[in-house]
Amino acid sequence: MDYVPNTDAERAKMLAAIGVKGISDLFQVIPEAYRYPQLSLPEPLSEAEMLGELRALSEEDNDLDHYTSFLGAGAYNHFIPSVVDSILSRSEFYTAYTPYQAEISQGWLQAIHEYQTMVCALTGMDVANASHYDGATATAEAVIMALSITRHKRKKVILSPTLHPQHRQVVRTYTQGAGVTVVGDDQPYFDLDTIKALLDNQTSILVWQNPDFLGHLYSKEEMKSLADAVHAQGALFAVAVDPVSLGLFTPPGEYDADIVTAEGQGVGNAISFGGPYLGIFAFKKKYVHKSSGRIVGATEDAQGRKGYALTLSGREQHIRRERASSNICSNQALNALATAVYLAAMGKNGLKQVANLSYQKAHYAAQQLMAIPGVEVITPSPFFLEFAIRSPRPAAKLNRYLWDEWGIIGGYDLQTEYHQLGNALLLSFTEMTDRVEIDDLVMAVATFAGEEAVL
Repeated sequence: MDYVPNTDAERAKMLAAIGVKGISDLFQVIPEAYRYPQLSLPEPLSEAEMLGELRALSEEDNDLDHYTSFLGAGAYNHFIPSVVDSILSRSEFYTAYTPYQAEISQGWLQAIHEYQTMVCALTGMDVANASHYDGATATAEAVIMALSITRHKRKKVILSPTLHPQHRQVVRTYTQGAGVTVVGDDQPYFDLDTIKALLDNQTSILVWQNPDFLGHLYSKEEMKSLADAVHAQGALFAVAVDPVSLGLFTPPGEYDADIVTAEGQGVGNAISFGGPYLGIFAFKKKYVHKSSGRIVGATEDAQGRKGYALTLSGREQHIRRERASSNICSNQALNALATAVYLAAMGKNGLKQVANLSYQKAHYAAQQLMAIPGVEVITPSPFFLEFAIRSPRPAAKLNRYLWDEWGIIGGYDLQTEYHQLGNALLLSFTEMTDRVEIDDLVMAVATFAGEEAVL
């Protein structure tokens, strides 16, 4: 039985207030033939029957609990401790939205502050905001922030050719119609000198990814050299990172990055068919008033007790529109909380171990695959948890063979975005990938490479 909170008398009073006699009068704008269409629905089911049907449908999904996957390209199968979902499922977090009123939102505000603090520690930056929709929008917001810092007098944006292709697309979407020139991503891969040559006094920002989309990991010295070249032209240097890699390698703050962005899916958020995800965003303190999103700060009340409040918020809903730094509305707070709980649960040693296992397993897999005649590892060493290989036959056919014959979900076909690489496939390895799965992949690729019948 449906529950309707309004009584007949209350409904009559509301209808009289708006000047209509009955509820049907509200639907006069809809042609009569379409008001009550005949619906061909199946017979109703009991709760038990419905649960059984849903369970059967769920078993048709090719999920990571039943199949081995080497598909990464920005979404990774990392282990998520049970405590993450346990905390997220608490009603005070799960049902909350924006902490407008500090006096009734101290729990949420403290959680966001803890998240910001851990992001700063992880990236080596001064300030972190309360998140964006995903890594792509965080990258685009970094570009918008740089344009604002340079007072829109510099209209040139340089993107690394191995920055995530979808992130590059979102940057172009954000800046279209603004007179901004986006260059760099048509240059040779892994070539820092070619990118440096593009820098001039019209450049507002250079966005680099480390480790990049093809998995290559640049050294601290290489990145510091790039940062120095950017700053010599008065531009900003933004680095997109894999946050898990920072458990093992140099944080961008140590090589003088101005802005750091990241996709936060891999640190506490499930793959979940592509979202919702989390855009991590951190930067130098001197740019704090140009930041989008929200920043939670710690303070003291009149009695000297510690408290938390929204210190800065660049939304146009909060401040004068002409001063707003962004119209981004949701801060993905639940996903940010997942990352905070994950980082707290893993700690420095746990995150380092996850990063090290991912690194070592990727290099073990590359060593085995390189021994296969006709297979070439394209990504220069060192790489982090993924690398690209070139197959003697199209990557799409290799993926189909892996699935049909071995029940393996293959890698990311690079043909569309990186067609110059030929039959290239991006393969991902995390701490969840075991040696048997890697050896099966190697055996499958070897069989495919030497088997004419698959053509």
